[in-house]
Amino acid sequence: MPVDPNHAEPAATTREQTRRRIVGVAIELLERRGRDAVTTRAVADAAGLQPPALYRLFGDKEGLLDAVAEHGFARFLAAKHIDPDPQDPVGELRAAWDIAVEFGLANPALYALMYAEPARSTTVFQTGLDLLMKRIRRLAAAGLLRVGEDVAAQIVHATARGAVLTWLSLPEPQRDPALLRALREAMVTAVTTQEPAVQEQGPAGAARALRAALPEQDVLSDAEQRLLTEWLDRLST
Repeated sequence: MPVDPNHAEPAATTREQTRRRIVGVAIELLERRGRDAVTTRAVADAAGLQPPALYRLFGDKEGLLDAVAEHGFARFLAAKHIDPDPQDPVGELRAAWDIAVEFGLANPALYALMYAEPARSTTVFQTGLDLLMKRIRRLAAAGLLRVGEDVAAQIVHATARGAVLTWLSLPEPQRDPALLRALREAMVTAVTTQEPAVQEQGPAGAARALRAALPEQDVLSDAEQRLLTEWLDRLST
């Protein structure tokens, strides 16, 4: 017998509402009492459910933690704004770094879960990484990138994560905002140049700028583009 969509939809809606409620309870436990407190029994009790309901929705505790991490990434992305044509791509990079660090300081336990375990790289995490790579690509296209695009993204991630974890590890009287500013500026110095790199001597800056612009062209064949990309990658380093 075919399923009546008028009856199926409420069930699906109720399931999603229950799932969101459980994730919210898990995040509250995580932030108040730490990761060890997020057990299936504790979450089920706090949500007014039996543990089998959690297993049906998330599979196991790790599936629940994956859902919590994904929710965290979604919240983080909701706080980010990307200008498709920024007048100051270096300033935009600074602002994006500040947003990432501020999110980590405001949500320490959730941030640790999201970023301390690479295995929790979700689809939403990949969306955030894609946004970062677009920022990096604009810097490269403007000739302002000092290092390769992948290394630049790694530096941005590493300095933001290091800033959050270091700040949270310090006793409150020792938390000086100058530390965050210094780390941010060290990141900017490591990743970008003060002047467009294509004005400097040597091929590296020009190679990075051309490498960034390649996806926008349609003159070369796929084979030609792959070969040129390989050459430019070598020149840029």
